Amino acid sequence: MNDRPQVITREQAFAEARAVLDRARARRDSDRAAGRLPAEVELIMRRLERKTQRQQAPAAEHRAAA
Repeated sequence: MNDRPQVITREQAFAEARAVLDRARARRDSDRAAGRLPAEVELIMRRLERKTQRQQAPAAEHRAAA
């Protein structure tokens, strides 16, 4: 029996973490589409989306002007 701990590569660890995050996001999006999120969570998500849109808009304008 091998008592040494199994070591995974950094790349594998990141890939597994991304997969977990992707599944959580898909579950959240599914719950949101079905209206199963609490109102306060929906409010937070809308605020974050607006903030993201405001931050991305100047970058898009800058690229268009170039």
